[in-house]
Amino acid sequence: MSDLTFLAVHAHPDDEATSTGGLYRLLANQGVRTVLVTCTNGECGDDPDGAKPDADHFDGDVVAAVRARELDDAVAVLGIDRLIRLGYRDSGMMGWPQNDDPDCFWATPVADAAAKLAVVLMAERPQVIMTYNEVGFYGHPDHIQAHRITRAALGLIDYEPTLYYNAIPDSVMGIMRARWEEEGRRQAQEDAAEGIVREPEGPPMVDGEPLIMGTPDELIGAVIDVGDVTDAKYDALAAHASQIGDSFWMKMSKDEFKLAMGTEWFLRVTNPQGLEGVVTDIFAGYRS
Repeated sequence: MSDLTFLAVHAHPDDEATSTGGLYRLLANQGVRTVLVTCTNGECGDDPDGAKPDADHFDGDVVAAVRARELDDAVAVLGIDRLIRLGYRDSGMMGWPQNDDPDCFWATPVADAAAKLAVVLMAERPQVIMTYNEVGFYGHPDHIQAHRITRAALGLIDYEPTLYYNAIPDSVMGIMRARWEEEGRRQAQEDAAEGIVREPEGPPMVDGEPLIMGTPDELIGAVIDVGDVTDAKYDALAAHASQIGDSFWMKMSKDEFKLAMGTEWFLRVTNPQGLEGVVTDIFAGYRS
């Protein structure tokens, strides 16, 4: 067994599978200890019949219970050694009324949540930590809060780990954006055939400005080939059936999924090992 430990701080059940599913399974296969911190219970996800939080019959606690079981299944698929649920309520998307719930993650004082996370970090002492950037990758308040508490927790511990943010290079984001737009057009056509009219969604916004989700290619610090474990990544995503069972990922065959999802990218934020350039091993500088 390796003396290396990897820990990711994710916002909701299913986030662990999207941006780090391959990395988790790859590291587990290498004998690295893997730890997942999930900050919220996911109460603002879709309910079992697909209803959204604004539906009259919506019950966030029922949603959370379903997502808890799904998360357990995904954790088993990815071989994650320890799951820590911080237990905060899902805050919903930016501007939703759930943002004002005093029990939600977004409303929780950063210092309070950071102190809880710091206890985990001191117990596990991971050499490598991953979370989201300052805009939460796509502007979700719980992702932004995960960023904030992780950065604050690093100031409370007695050592400096290597911190990475998940990222998608601009060159790849353009391809993914085209895929999302095509999926949106397909969904709109299906909705129209059923007489459903939805307001078109504008671009994600942060502080009144359009959100830039991609990362300049030259800033990417780690490119991890997870092609050998994409079947497990696919299965981990599939475990979250209540939320992404109808997603474009699940419409792919496993061969198509491997081509599309066989790489995971990260932006290096702290660098205690003095690494240079792009690494292909998230534990570069730590392997003996």
